[in-house]
Amino acid sequence: MSGYANLAQLDLAYREDRRIRVRDGVELYYETRGEGTPITLLNAFFLPSPSWRVFTEELAGSYQVVGYDLCNHGKSSHVGPEPTWEEHAADLIALLDGLEIESTHLIAASTSTILARDVALRHPDRVRGVVLAGPVFGPRGMRRQRQVQRAWLRTLESHGIAGLYEHMYPEVFSAEMNEAIGTPGFLGFREAFSALSTVDDLVNGLKRAMEDVGDPGILAGVERPALVVVGDDDFLMGPTAARELAALFPDGRAEIMPKAGHVPFVDDAEGFQAIVRKFFEEVDARA
Repeated sequence: MSGYANLAQLDLAYREDRRIRVRDGVELYYETRGEGTPITLLNAFFLPSPSWRVFTEELAGSYQVVGYDLCNHGKSSHVGPEPTWEEHAADLIALLDGLEIESTHLIAASTSTILARDVALRHPDRVRGVVLAGPVFGPRGMRRQRQVQRAWLRTLESHGIAGLYEHMYPEVFSAEMNEAIGTPGFLGFREAFSALSTVDDLVNGLKRAMEDVGDPGILAGVERPALVVVGDDDFLMGPTAARELAALFPDGRAEIMPKAGHVPFVDDAEGFQAIVRKFFEEVDARA
């Protein structure tokens, strides 16, 4: 599958030092690629903005793709406690203001799907459509997600980033990918993962993620089209739950990617981008 080849091309280097001040003492690192209707990429706490590049190259050929690091992560400002979800949402709106982006599509993965959901709820005028890849909220709450996060947190605090990686790897990534890239891929990706964040950043992010209420009823208030994209080998949400989750949105749909895991674009970047492009084109045609 094409995503595995893309893993070998991962470039996590920060090429420029672009920052926008979003509130007192906080500047967000950002980067942009391409031209056209904006797409903003929202990072999970484990991934910095450069990690999206290789998985969104085709989209950058037709859209303006914006990536950024959340406050307290990557190259953005690190200030005190982990921001609340409300603060992260306000930061994103301030970033869009600074870039003079009136409205944008959102693509989120894993824990950042909480942020995408909240921004769509609170700022519908700034959102065109929302893609939720491997969401961490579901149709009946996410008790299992919190249990998994608590286990990850205990591993991180006891065994550091390398221990967390070994714990997460067989859960987050698909069986297909695990077999395909073998030990060399496991070791290479571990090196990259270990360089992405500090223990403190990951601890703070996991604790913040566990504070999401996850009430499925709030999804009825999302006014913008939403696409739930789930790999059929996602450890957290299977195809049935993904379809049930999509049905809770007033304008929601689900796409199931075969043999993909919790971050499905890693397994099939081309397939993921084709699904996203089709959805955004339909949303823009109706606007």
